[in-house]
Amino acid sequence: MPSSPEGLEVPLWRSIAVFRFASLAYVGVLVLRDAHRYAHPVAAGGVLLGMLAWTGVTTAGYGRPAGRRWPLLLADLGVVLAIMLATPWVIGRAALSSGVPTLTVAWLAGPVLAWAVSGGRRRGAVAALVLGAADLATRERIGQSSLTGAILLLLAGVVVGHVARLAVDAEARLQRAVELEAATRERERLARDIHDSVLQVLALVRRRGADLDGEAAELARLAGEQEAALRALIGRAGAAPDGAGDLRDLRDLLDRYASTAVQVAAPATPVPLPGRVAGELAAAVGAALDNVTRHAGGRAWVLIEDEGETVTVSVRDEGPGIPDGRLAEAAAQGRLGVAQSIRGRVADLGGEVRILSGPGTGTEIELTVPRSGR
Repeated sequence: MPSSPEGLEVPLWRSIAVFRFASLAYVGVLVLRDAHRYAHPVAAGGVLLGMLAWTGVTTAGYGRPAGRRWPLLLADLGVVLAIMLATPWVIGRAALSSGVPTLTVAWLAGPVLAWAVSGGRRRGAVAALVLGAADLATRERIGQSSLTGAILLLLAGVVVGHVARLAVDAEARLQRAVELEAATRERERLARDIHDSVLQVLALVRRRGADLDGEAAELARLAGEQEAALRALIGRAGAAPDGAGDLRDLRDLLDRYASTAVQVAAPATPVPLPGRVAGELAAAVGAALDNVTRHAGGRAWVLIEDEGETVTVSVRDEGPGIPDGRLAEAAAQGRLGVAQSIRGRVADLGGEVRILSGPGTGTEIELTVPRSGR
């Protein structure tokens, strides 16, 4: 997972740099103390200078987001491995057997921490296992203290990697919260502006034209529909968007049908569905409302019910109802609005359609689909 230039990972990288210099200072103290017991003390001084130079290189490299990638990570691991494998020659097998510490001591944890912060628990564990195995291979005798050091190295890689991933997740959530707050404020500002201007004009046109005839009455009706649609839209101001990019809030898709003749009732919270499921369900609702306009006239009500595993949308009108056998007759005559536009779409989603109707009682169409579709 890539790091952000100014994210919550930055303090972790700085802490790694501090650790590497502090652990290198400890190595220097041990070299000065035990140099007389080394097989090649001059070479030990050269290795110590090389470790100092490499610590500076990694500090500068990891200080930039572009440097926290595989080339430097692999080079870091390789340099530490090379120093560890050179330890038996520099110090000598006899000195190591008598308890003289290796050249890297705690400094070898630097690559483990870098791998953990850059890639999480798994990457930190891999680096710890590689360096832990190399450390054990340089020793003449493997004791409890040697095994304890390798286990602590592994735990450090896993724990630091876990903390690093938590930091990345926290940063992403913080960024999302900031963006959501900014979007909410902007939508609220636009809603106020729309309410103060556009909605008032549309309401005025609707009221003044309601008593007129001809084109003026039609304009009043259209203004009323647009007013209802805008009110439904700005009523969503401040609602949290869907968490995943392929989800759609069904409320937003069905709000477009709201008008003076169609009332949409929806839950106060989002009704997220996969984009394809939401689109097909909204199209089926649109087909049902078209049937209401053509055959029933009058008003219609759309109700959205989020039932967890399924979502149900009911479309009800106050028309004359559907006579028995009328749907089968329409299908036989080739008019497949209900069969294809409604039943077909819902069936493709793995759902079902129930039509409740009777003479003079209006019609209610219930469209139920599984949340995930099929």
